[in-house]
Formats: sequence, structure tokens, C-alpha cells
Amino acid sequence: MNSSVEAGPRPRDRAATEERILTAVGEVLARDGFGAVGVNAIARAAGVDKVLIYRYFGGLPELLRVWGTSGRFWPTVEELVGGDAPRLAAMPMAQRYALFFERFIDALRRRPLTVEILAAEIVQRNELTAILEAEREQWGEQVEAAFGGPGWAQQPHLRGSTLLLVAGLQYLLVRARTIRVFGGIDLGTDAGWAQLKAALAGLGQQLFEPSAAPRP
Repeated sequence: MNSSVEAGPRPRDRAATEERILTAVGEVLARDGFGAVGVNAIARAAGVDKVLIYRYFGGLPELLRVWGTSGRFWPTVEELVGGDAPRLAAMPMAQRYALFFERFIDALRRRPLTVEILAAEIVQRNELTAILEAEREQWGEQVEAAFGGPGWAQQPHLRGSTLLLVAGLQYLLVRARTIRVFGGIDLGTDAGWAQLKAALAGLGQQLFEPSAAPRP
């Protein structure tokens, strides 16, 4: 009789496996688009059994929600705040407004996959894109709370104006995938985006500090 004890299965490194699965979501989206996103495709890309997706995340919708809030797709509020909420709260409203747009632009430019998804959503809306839309709506409320403050609440018309600016920036980022120049500004360069950031900073001064002298 063999007295040796057979080794049991090696314990799974759940955190590493979840990371592989979340990374695979982006890979499948980038390669094949929303139409190909499914449990089987993600499991193959991650090199795991699809059972683990259900075990760790509960299913595809839940996996998309986790991916959408992980910072891979959309910048987190913490990323935009920059890790110093008290310092942000102490800034004048015009400065906070400019800082939000500066960090928002930089965050999306660091996420080319996100820009591709924004483009795809326009023509390929489905249940999965709706999940990401819902996450962005919640994100908007959190950003408003972090960057707004009393000055924001006293001027309710600013929400609509800011939404238009955010939508315009997303359009420019999507457009710059294939057409770099818009209105004479080269959107393929840091200098081009710096021009837009400066314009937004000037707009913030006019909105919140109309008596202040414009920045050079």
C-alpha cells in the first residue's frame, strides 16, 4: 500500500485570476468590439475556465460593472481628485473647474481603448453598453460632489453647460482617432490639448470670477 499522501490541488490565486479576467475584458473589446463580448470569449482570452467568471463575478453583467468601475475603462473620482481632497476643496471654484477638465482630458487620452468604446457606443448600443452608461452616470454625480461645492450649488445652470463641454471633449477625442486637426488645433499633440485646457481655464474664470483679469 502506498503510504504517500497525494498533493491536493494548488490553491488558486483568486486576485491574480480576477485580474486576468478583467484584463481580458478590455482585450476582447479592443479586438472584437461589443458584439463579441461574452463569457466564452473572455474566458479564452484570460486562459481560465468560464466557471470562474460566474464564481468570482456572478456573470457577464456583473463582470462588466466591475470592469467599468475598476479604472480601466473610466477614470475614477480618486484619480481626478489626485489624492488630496482637502486641498482640492480649498481651491477657488474656477481653479477646481479648470483642474477637473485638465485631469479628465489627460485621463481619457491615457485610455485609447476607452475612446474606441465611446466611438462604438454611438452605433452599437446594447445591454453591455447600457451597463457602462449607468456607471458613468453615477460617476458624474460623484465628480460633481468632489469638484463642485457651494459655488456649484448656487449656479444650477452650470450642470448643463458642463455636460456640453464634457460631451464636446469626448467628441474631439473620438474624432481625433481618424482626423487630427479640428478648428486649426492639432488634437494629436500635447500642445493642441494644452490650448483647449487653457481655453477651459479661461472659461472657468469668466463663469466664477467674472471680475478677474483673464489669464495670459
